[in-house]
Amino acid sequence: MDVEEYVRMHLAAGEDEGTLLKNLVGRITEIKQTSPAYTTAFARAVIEEVRNTEGLTGDFFEFEPARVKMGQFGVGSRGKGDFFAHREIARIIGKTSASVGVDEMDDAGAVKAGEEYIVCTVDGMHSRLSDYPYLAGFHVTRATLRDLYVMGAKPVMLFSDIHVADDGDVAKIFDYTAGITTVGEVMDVPLVTGSTLRIGGDMVLGSRLTGCVGCVGVARHLTARKSTQPGDVILMTEGAGGGTIATAAIYSGFPEVVEETINLNFLLTCEALIKNPVFDQIHAMTDVTNGGLRGDIFEMTETARCRMVVREEDTRSLVNPRVQKMLEALEIDFLGVSLDALLIVAPQSAAAEIIRVIRSTGVNCREIGYVEAGTPASVLVRDGKESDFQPRFRESAYTPVKKVVDTDVPAFEEMKKGVLLASEAAIAKKKRVLARLMKKETTR
Repeated sequence: MDVEEYVRMHLAAGEDEGTLLKNLVGRITEIKQTSPAYTTAFARAVIEEVRNTEGLTGDFFEFEPARVKMGQFGVGSRGKGDFFAHREIARIIGKTSASVGVDEMDDAGAVKAGEEYIVCTVDGMHSRLSDYPYLAGFHVTRATLRDLYVMGAKPVMLFSDIHVADDGDVAKIFDYTAGITTVGEVMDVPLVTGSTLRIGGDMVLGSRLTGCVGCVGVARHLTARKSTQPGDVILMTEGAGGGTIATAAIYSGFPEVVEETINLNFLLTCEALIKNPVFDQIHAMTDVTNGGLRGDIFEMTETARCRMVVREEDTRSLVNPRVQKMLEALEIDFLGVSLDALLIVAPQSAAAEIIRVIRSTGVNCREIGYVEAGTPASVLVRDGKESDFQPRFRESAYTPVKKVVDTDVPAFEEMKKGVLLASEAAIAKKKRVLARLMKKETTR
């Protein structure tokens, strides 16, 4: 519970301070085991702090509201709204000197350093793994290493950020870190730095854990999405999922499936490829995560400006059998959920050797589609016929709560207008503050 937000909301609704204080004390008492005197003093202090912020104006205290909520727009849900929001983030950042920048929608960025590239990426842990810190740390570390490897980089160090709400057990920090370093030690990538904080400081009650893990690496041959070319073939490795599949299993009554996600197949496969001469022939790589294959293929076509065709049956054969059985039982579209498989785009002439190298690691791989010139489009071939392969508004609903949330799809085009206005306002503010900073520099 965010007590600061609670106070702001009730004051805005016109509630008198006496009633607000009484109700806030009651809400805090439901969560925290503290004395009545402490709880009352704490509640009074929160109200006082919020009152002190009333009436603040200007660039540093206000922002242009989109009047669209994160959940409404599907931000973080790996669908149309999420992709749209990320492209607006890229627009606010603008063009930079990066060799691979955020505007290209890869999961990692790269800058040139002499004859090599420094590559960096960061991943947030799965929000529903808060009560399972080890799984959260393990899967987010595997995810950030995946994002680095698919850019063609060799990882050299990890960094982490851990936030636990005020009432969370300190042990969550340790269990989360153990999950991170399990992956790091196997792959010989040290965890070198990080940050540990409380979510919202004193203002957020509860035990929720959140955080991220990032990675820095070095590459000599980049395999960014923009390098996809017409005439290439699309290869995919087998996938058993990661944080998303583990979450689906835990919250849908299939805990035994979690074991299938505890592997480092993806990372070891990439290691083998990078060490092999055939790696230089690979044009692009990505991991099947962002809204599943539907989302990743869509983003690749938008970045590479080409048409990509995927055969459904070839793809289905690469899903871990136990995971596929669970997905079918829960009626979850396997094409719209994160499978943590490796997707490779390369010339047809290199396909056989790439597949051979991957299979030598004990991981299955096969060709699942091809790339054509033409208007950017993602196409699915099902039973010999081309079918719609657009990403949904949100990724496949993979828990009971998500199935409920998925029934609420508001007017997307209307929401986009508010989001666009907000991003334009952020760009304008950035320019105003930059101008003020530059003026200060010139008058020194």
